[in-house]
Order: sequence, then structure tokens, then C-alpha cells
Amino acid sequence: MDEKSARGPGEEFLALLEVVRELRERCPWDREQTLATASRHLIEEAYEAADAIERGGDREIDDELGDLLVQVLFAGNIAEERSNLSIAAMLKRAREKLVRRHPHVYAGATAESSAEVVRNWDKLKERERADAGATSALDGVARALPALTRAQKLGERARSAGMDWAEVSAVLDKVSEEIAEARAALARNDRDHAAEEIGDAMLALANTPRFIGHDAAPRMRQIHRAVQGGRAGRRRAQSRSGATRPAGDRKSLAGSKALV
Repeated sequence: MDEKSARGPGEEFLALLEVVRELRERCPWDREQTLATASRHLIEEAYEAADAIERGGDREIDDELGDLLVQVLFAGNIAEERSNLSIAAMLKRAREKLVRRHPHVYAGATAESSAEVVRNWDKLKERERADAGATSALDGVARALPALTRAQKLGERARSAGMDWAEVSAVLDKVSEEIAEARAALARNDRDHAAEEIGDAMLALANTPRFIGHDAAPRMRQIHRAVQGGRAGRRRAQSRSGATRPAGDRKSLAGSKALV
């Protein structure tokens, strides 16, 4: 019998937690870590797990999700040391939150579609934020989120509060408007104002994919991979042919055919 079937997830979880705690006590590197450094490692592993999921390889997904779980437990263990928090209490609160936010499963409410589930979920979260003292629908959006993800999250929160574009064409019109204003600012050599307008355009553009059923960050990562693959292919072709780019050739990567 293989290990996967020989031990249940509960047993493996406790065994992993024991190793994490032992390393914290006995490994010099682990002892030096703080919540701040654990946070950085947690973010890195989360991105590696997301990348593995997008690539779709089972073994890579298995490895990266395991590494992410290790970092969650490691950060939880450090939190236990510096306060009266406990991993057991964290697990209990997480379980209770899931139950509370799924009344259609645990409390007799009804939800006939995933869209209805999301609407109910958002209402419950709004109530929780209000109970915690939030005064705006935009309160509580994590500041540590990557800029692109945070831009979309702010847009989703604004939509839940009734402050959003009606359709994708309206978002694209807004992008065009902000770009025109940026061009006007540049024409009068006002770079600071141009930067503000470009920022407004980027915020609107980051929210465009959700109007057509996509997320901004995965689409950006997808084009990153395409760009990297294209450039790598060109380098390999140049290497095989012996061709090199002249040192003085400073053709911008932002050219319409150079990057995308």
C-alpha cells in the first residue's frame, strides 16, 4: 500500500506540523525567521503554487501546494510564539467562517446558482466588515496584494457597492479617455499629470478582463510567458545562425512587434 492511502490527511497534517515545530527549535535558519520573513516566503510559495496550477502538471502542483502549506504552518507557528494565537484556534475560526459563509449548505438558505452563492457571500462579508468597523466597501482590500490583483479587487468591491461600469465597452471608453488626457498632459510637458492619467487608465484596464469572465493577473502572466518564449526562441535562432544584435541597436522592446 502506498503512503497516500496508508495515512489519512489528518495524520499527515499533524506529522508535518510536528516537523515544522521541530525545525523551528533545532534549525539555526528556522530559528532566525520572523513573521515578516515568513510573510515573504509565504507570498513566494503562493505564486509558485499559482504558476504550477496554471501550467497544469500534477507533480508540480503537488510539490508547490505542499510547500505553500509548509509556509502557512511555519507562519502560524511563529504567531503562536509571539502571542496567544494558536494554530488550533486558527483552524477552528477558518472552519466556522466557511460554515457561516455557506448558509445554503449549513443553515437552510437557498442558492440555485454559483452567481447567487457569490452574491450571498459578498453580503455576508459586507456584514462582517461592518461589524469590524469598516466604513467603506473598499476597506479591507489587502495593501500587500500585487498592484494588478489589488486593482481588480477594488473594482469588484466597488461593483458590490453599486459603483461600477455597466459593460465592457464603457470600461474601454474610460481607458481611451484617460489615455487621451495623458497625451494632452504630455503635449504640454506635464509629466506628473500624465503619470496620474496613465495610472487611471491602468486601473480601468486592469478591471476590463472581469467584464468578459477573466482575471487580469493570469492574463498578464500568460502574455509574459508568450513574450519570454518568443524572445527565447529568437535568441536560439540567432545563436544557431551566428547572428547577433549590433551593440548600438537600441530598438525599444515596447515596439508594436518587439513585445506583443
